[in-house]
Amino acid sequence: MDLLIKNGTIVDGSGGARYQADVGVKGGRIVEIGRIRTPADKVIDADGLIVSPGFIDGHTHMDAQVTWDPLGSCSCWHGVTSVMMGNCGFALAPCKPEEREWFAQCLEAVEDIPTEAIMSGVDWSWESFPEYLDAVDRATKGINYGAYIGHSALRMYVMGERALSDKATDDDIAKMAAAVQEAIKAGAIGFSTSLSTTHSTPDGSPVASRYADWAEIDQLVGAMAELNAGIFQVGPDVSSGTAQKEFFEEMQRIALESGRPIMFGTIATQMLDDPTSWQFQTGVIDDTVAKGGRMFGQSSTRPISVVFSMKSNLPFDGLPGWQKIRALPLEEQKRHMADPEIRRKLVEEEVTMRPRVAEFQGGGDASTNPMRPDYENLLAMQGVDWNDPSVAEVARQRNAGPVETMLDLMLENEDQMFLQPLVNKKKEDVKGMLKHPRTLATFSDSGAHVCQEMGSSLQTHMLSFWVRDRQDFTLEEAVRMLTFDNASAWELPDRGLVRTGYAADLAVFDADTIKPKLPTVVQDLPGGAKRLVQKAEGIAATVVNGTVAFENGESTGNFAGQVLRGPLATAS
Repeated sequence: MDLLIKNGTIVDGSGGARYQADVGVKGGRIVEIGRIRTPADKVIDADGLIVSPGFIDGHTHMDAQVTWDPLGSCSCWHGVTSVMMGNCGFALAPCKPEEREWFAQCLEAVEDIPTEAIMSGVDWSWESFPEYLDAVDRATKGINYGAYIGHSALRMYVMGERALSDKATDDDIAKMAAAVQEAIKAGAIGFSTSLSTTHSTPDGSPVASRYADWAEIDQLVGAMAELNAGIFQVGPDVSSGTAQKEFFEEMQRIALESGRPIMFGTIATQMLDDPTSWQFQTGVIDDTVAKGGRMFGQSSTRPISVVFSMKSNLPFDGLPGWQKIRALPLEEQKRHMADPEIRRKLVEEEVTMRPRVAEFQGGGDASTNPMRPDYENLLAMQGVDWNDPSVAEVARQRNAGPVETMLDLMLENEDQMFLQPLVNKKKEDVKGMLKHPRTLATFSDSGAHVCQEMGSSLQTHMLSFWVRDRQDFTLEEAVRMLTFDNASAWELPDRGLVRTGYAADLAVFDADTIKPKLPTVVQDLPGGAKRLVQKAEGIAATVVNGTVAFENGESTGNFAGQVLRGPLATAS
C-alpha cells in the first residue's frame, strides 16, 4: 500500500454521519476503508483529526498561474485539491502568437495580473484550446485543474479587433462553434462567458464577450448541446434590477432549450438603485429546475471585498500627493506619513476624490479607480472572523478623522489591511444563499485580482466561521458542500467522496483549529510583481491523487496533480 491514513474520523462528503476508520491508498485510488493492518510506504496518524475528500473550487482564474506556479496557491493551502479555471470568458486559449501581448493586456485589466508577469511567466506553447490543455497536462501541478473555453478569448481569436466592437457574422459564429466543439472533445469542462458591466478592457471598454448578442450565445451553447456535453458558466449582468431580470429570463430559456447545466454567481448587494435580490436569483434557479432545466448558483462563504494596504493598493493612490509618496520605498513612505505637515496635505487631498454613486464596482475598478471611501463600509481588518470594526468606528474611538486613522493604523502595523465589502455584506444573506440546495459553495476567484481581493480561503472560512463559530451548518453538511456537491455539479464521477475506487484526493484537518490566517503581501509573481497570499491553520495534510502534497501547510515537493478532462475526452 502506498499510503495509510490511520485512526482518523471520516467525514466522507455524502453528508452522512462521521465514523472512525483507516483509509488505504494505492495507485492514486482509495482501495480500502476500515481497520487496515497492511503496511504502507507512508503513514499519517490522523488520531483526533478529520479525514474528508479534498475540497473542490469551481470558480478560479488560474489559467496563467498554472504555467508558473506548481503549487496552485492560494487554493492549495486551504485543503483544495481540484479547481476549475477559465471562468467568465477569460482564458489564454485559443490565442494566435501575434496576439499574445494583447490577450495579456486584456487579462490584466480584468484579473489584476500584470502583463509583464503573464508575458514572462507563461511559456505560450499553444495556439488552440486542445494545445493549451496539453500544455497544462505537461506542467508540474500540485493540484488538479479543469478548464472552460472562454468566450472573450474565443471571440478575439476568431474576430481579431472586431471582437471589441462588432456583432459576430454567421461565419464568425460558425468558426467559434466549431472551436467550442473541438475544445469539448479535447476535454474542456464547458464554455464560459461574461455579461458583467464590471468586466472591461484597459481603455475601459467592454470585454469581448459583452459585445455578443443572445443569438451568438445561443449557438455557442447549442454547439455543446449537439455533443450532449459541457457546462455553461456565465458572469451575470449586475447593472440593475431590470437588466438582471432580462438576463435571468434568457438564462432560463437557454437552460431549457439546450439541456446543458448553467452556472452563475449569486450575489446580494445594496449598492444599486434597483438591486435584484438573491432570493429572486435563487427563485429563478428553482423555477428552472422545476421546468426540467439544470441550473446552479455559486456563492462565496463571506463578503467579496476589495483589500487595501500600505504594501499593495490604497484608495488614495491616484491622488497626486499620495502618488508621489507611494512611489517611495516603504520605510520612506512611513517617514513621510508621520510628518505632521505632509499628513495634513494628504488628508486635505482626500476631499478631491470623486464622490460615491449608487453603482456597482468590481474589485479591479474599486481599487484602481476608487471613489471616495464610505468609511462606515471600510473595515480595519483585525482577524478573519467577519467582526472587524469600520474605519469610521475606529476613528470615533480615537477622536480623529478617518484618513488620519488609516495613516495611524498603518504606521502602527505596516501589514494592516482594510476591507471594502462589495457584495454579500450581510451574514444572513450569505447564509441564505449557502442554505439553498442549488447554490454551490465556491466562487473564490483564486488566481485573479491578485492584489485586490482574497477569496481563496473560502473553504477554511466555511469550516471555521459557519461550522465552528456560528454552528449554522454541521461539519458533515459543510464538507458535503465543499466536496461532493461541487464534484456532482462539475460532473467529476470519481471525486468528492471518501469511497473505495475513488481518486485519493483527501484533506486531513483539525475541526477545532482550522481557519484562514491573515493575508499578507508578497512579491513572488514572475518579474517580482506583488500579490496577496493567505494560508491556513489546522490542516495536517492534503493528499492529491494518492500523493501527500502538503503537510502542516508546507509543500512536500510531490506534485501529482492532473488535468480533469470532460467526459468526451475520457470516453475517447
